[in-house]
Amino acid sequence: MKSFWNQRYGAAQYAYGVEPNKFYKEQLIRLKPGKILFPGEGEGRNAVYAATLGWEVTAFDSAENGKIKADMLADLNEVKIDYILDDAEDVILRKNYFDCIVFIFVHLPAEKRRLFHRKMMSKLKPGGMVIFEGFAKKQLEFNTGGPRNLGMLFSKEEIWEDFSTQMQELNVLELETKINEGEFHQGISQVIRFVARKN
Repeated sequence: MKSFWNQRYGAAQYAYGVEPNKFYKEQLIRLKPGKILFPGEGEGRNAVYAATLGWEVTAFDSAENGKIKADMLADLNEVKIDYILDDAEDVILRKNYFDCIVFIFVHLPAEKRRLFHRKMMSKLKPGGMVIFEGFAKKQLEFNTGGPRNLGMLFSKEEIWEDFSTQMQELNVLELETKINEGEFHQGISQVIRFVARKN
């Protein structure tokens, strides 16, 4: 997968644009800035946006070309982000440290998904927030972005199983929406979203 993402991020243009994800942006502006984590951050559009609002940003991804583009975008916006080159299984982060973790279209193989989510949740402070948006399994009916592998897409039940024991007032929503994020996320899509607070 690393080679796939390096190839995608190797082009001059930003694969998913330079503007933050719309749902995430609407949620983040409601929160007081603190320490925030972006797993699978790619080219940095969401991390850089948080930094412009005064958040202390940590992000990680395994693709070197993603980090290069993210650092360029941060420089353009005159902000700093701490971008770690590592994958989901190996990345080392402090436990109970972050005030917010943002998952925006972070899709892993099914056999790794739950362990990854639980690992990330251990990095979130009690009372910290999660902002989540990903493609639902029904997204296979559309050709507007996301993995073409059913096992890498989400169901409400899977997300509930991964997060419900640790989150307060978890309300997982599946809905159809129009996305406009660069070349590879365009058009009507089926997504899963939630915002919740850690116990």
